[in-house]
Amino acid sequence: MFPGCPPERAQAIARHAGARGSGRVGRSAAGRALDHEAVALAVLASVRHEDTPYDELLMAGVPRDQARDRVRGAVDRVVTR
Repeated sequence: MFPGCPPERAQAIARHAGARGSGRVGRSAAGRALDHEAVALAVLASVRHEDTPYDELLMAGVPRDQARDRVRGAVDRVVTR
């Protein structure tokens, strides 16, 4: 699905998404079954938080939907490398 994703990053995403008690997508039935949509959601969330100023936008009071819109292009560039 994401052939350009380094193995270490893939492992970090899986660990984070599957953390027990987190309520994240990796703990859902779809995530445990490695459903393509669940995997994609986990990867996109990781990129949004790790590779863009998304968290800073939220901390500055930008509403979540607007912050996501602002970083969407950067997220797309990272996942299509």
